[in-house]
Amino acid sequence: MSTPAPGALSDIRVIEMGQLLAGPFCGQLLGDMGADVIKLEPPGAGDPMRLWGQGEEKVQWEVIARNKRSVTCNLRIPEGQQLARELIAKADVLVENFKPGTLEKWGLGPDVLLADNPGLIIARMSGYGQDGPYSDRAGFGGIGEAMGGWRYIVGDPDRPPARMGISIGDTLCATYGTMGVLAALHHREKTGEGQVIDTALYEAVLQVMEGLVPEYDHNGFIRERSGSILPGIAPSNVYTCKDGPFMIGANKDAIFARLARAMGRPELAEDPRYATHLARGRHQTELDDLINAWTSTLTIDEVDDLMIEYSIPAGRVYTAKDMLADPHFKAREAIIDVETETHGTLKMQNAFPKFSKSPSGVRRPAPSEPGQHNAEVLSELLGYDEARREELAAAGAL
Repeated sequence: MSTPAPGALSDIRVIEMGQLLAGPFCGQLLGDMGADVIKLEPPGAGDPMRLWGQGEEKVQWEVIARNKRSVTCNLRIPEGQQLARELIAKADVLVENFKPGTLEKWGLGPDVLLADNPGLIIARMSGYGQDGPYSDRAGFGGIGEAMGGWRYIVGDPDRPPARMGISIGDTLCATYGTMGVLAALHHREKTGEGQVIDTALYEAVLQVMEGLVPEYDHNGFIRERSGSILPGIAPSNVYTCKDGPFMIGANKDAIFARLARAMGRPELAEDPRYATHLARGRHQTELDDLINAWTSTLTIDEVDDLMIEYSIPAGRVYTAKDMLADPHFKAREAIIDVETETHGTLKMQNAFPKFSKSPSGVRRPAPSEPGQHNAEVLSELLGYDEARREELAAAGAL
């Protein structure tokens, strides 16, 4: 892996506190864009994310902790709290996802930190936000997905609510938190002022729920689970070929006409049941059955070739194995090789989005051990020598 350019945020220092997913994913995004991310981990086992993931060897940590330096810090004792305060005073951004009130309990509330460092940006991520009647409740991403409306509409109509196979509530919250940090950095550039960004899991999910709320408010309509379709949007579904599933999205009139020709059934585009968007929506099930009967006679390659020939949005339903074999992923460098300290060369998603002038990238692998960068960071930022570090370690702070 070649070392990429510094990145757009190369002059920004981030202290990341918190565990599992929302805070650390925000730190990953900022680190990918070039920020110097210093992750504070509890002494000993470190962040539980080190043990997360699927398969015999847990490698999810290698993605979420890339571009970070690890410093151990026991936030539950005064010596550790003081150490954190000193580090935060040297930072541009603090990212945390503790239960509201936790920082304040440790003497690290925004009033204290902003008094030390008036330009500090504090990105706070929690289940329900920093205020309101639910703010002191424990909250995980799945709970935010349920409260924000996501879980209710995911799955088949005759089954209980389902979930996406990833922690989408956490990553949405982190993504909005990252957007907030970037906007706050712009505000600070103009005014010199830091500020607090309050990001709630359920509100992050709510942001992507499209017309769900106004549809109920204005029409009394409640969206229900609809399986693999979006009701009224047809044809747009996963269809069965001889050798597996294939996605086709031909819900625009002109595109559906091209699909009809690709199927050898041009008359379908003139059929009153399918000629318009609204008509196709009313006859969605029978149209899907008709298309599925056609795709089931062909292989994925055969259908794919026809979709390309007739310029119809369509594609294979990829697994990770398919991604690694696909030439477009390779050409775009969407997946890269990273030399990790624990697992050797590991393929993972590249930094995203792409920048033409200040490219993001993976500059360093995830720290293999909690506190791996204690000496480096504490010397560089705070001027601590070995004697001072040993003193902190003896007190249980490191």
